[in-house]
Amino acid sequence: MNSMMFDHSRKFDIVCSGRIAVDFNPVDLNQPLEDCTTFKKYLGGSPANIAVGMARFGKKVGFIGKVSKDQMGTFVTKFFEKEGIDTTQVCQAGQGEFIGLTYTEILSPTESSILMNRNFAADLSLTTDDVSEDYIKQAKIFLISGTALAASPSREAMLLGLRYAKKNNVKVAFVLDYRGYTWKSKEEVSLYYSFIAENSDILIGSRSEFDLMEATLFNDKNDKKSAQFWLDKGNQIVVITHGKDGSTAYTQNGESFSIKPFPVKSLKGFGGGDGYTSAFLYGLTEGWDIIDCLEFGSASAAMLIASHACSQDMPDTTAVKAFIKKEKEEYGEMIARV
Repeated sequence: MNSMMFDHSRKFDIVCSGRIAVDFNPVDLNQPLEDCTTFKKYLGGSPANIAVGMARFGKKVGFIGKVSKDQMGTFVTKFFEKEGIDTTQVCQAGQGEFIGLTYTEILSPTESSILMNRNFAADLSLTTDDVSEDYIKQAKIFLISGTALAASPSREAMLLGLRYAKKNNVKVAFVLDYRGYTWKSKEEVSLYYSFIAENSDILIGSRSEFDLMEATLFNDKNDKKSAQFWLDKGNQIVVITHGKDGSTAYTQNGESFSIKPFPVKSLKGFGGGDGYTSAFLYGLTEGWDIIDCLEFGSASAAMLIASHACSQDMPDTTAVKAFIKKEKEEYGEMIARV
C-alpha cells in the first residue's frame, strides 16, 4: 500500500538539489586506477543522476545547483537540457570554482572504488540567494542529498530549501549519499544529517549511512529501531539498503516491505543506488504499492551495475518493465521479493 499523497497541480514532479559533477569511468577495466589510461566522461553526482533517472521515466524535473563557469559546467548543463530537465535554477559559480570530478576504479565486477576531487567544488558554493521559494513550491518532491550538507554555504542553502519545502507542503526526500570528502568529523555528519532527517518525509540510505547519522543519538545499528525512530520524527517512508542483501521500506502505518536484488552479471559496484532511488520515487509519484516501488527500484539498480555509465545509462520505464518480465520468466515470479 502507498498512502503518500501528492499535489498533482504542481509543475514539477521533483526538484533535486546539490551535487552536479563529472564522472570519468575507465574503459580499460579490471585493473587499478593508476594503470588506467582511457576514460569515458559522464555527468555524475547522486542528485544529478537521480534527476536524469526521473526524467527518463517521463517525470517533470527541476534542479537547484551550481556548476563551474567553464567547459565542464557547460557539459553538465547541456546534458540536463537534452534530458528535458529544467535548468533555470542551475547557475554558474563566480569565484573560479571547479566542477566536482570523480575518477572511478573498476577492479572487478564486485570490487570498485571512487576517487573524488571535491576541493573548491562549484556545487558547494551554492548560497541561500540561489534558492527560490517560488521554484520549490512548484514541486511535489524536493530532494536533498547528504553531500550538499558537507560545507557552507551549500548546507545553509539546503536548510533554506528544506524550510521552503515544509512551508509549502512539498514532500522532502532526503538521500543520505555520504561521501567522506570535505566533512570534518563524524559528529558533524550526524548533526546535520539528523536535522534534515527529522524534517523529511522520505528517508533513503544504506545501513552504514544510517549508522553515521545516528552516531550522536544511539548505536544499536538495528534497522527496525532506526526506522521507527525516524518514522516517529514524522517521516512517512524510511528505506534502508544493504547492497547485495537487499533493502526494506518501513511505513508510518507499521508495515515493512523487503526486496532482494535481481540476479545480474555486474560490471561495476557503483551507480545502482541512484537508479534505485529514481525508480522508487517514480513509483511513489505514480501511486504504486510500496512493494512495487521497491521492485522497480531493485530492477533499475541491477541494470545500472551491469552498465558502464550511471546517468548516461539510466533506463526508461519500458526498459525496466521489460527487464523485470525477462528476469521473472528466467528465475521465477517472486525472484526479487522476500
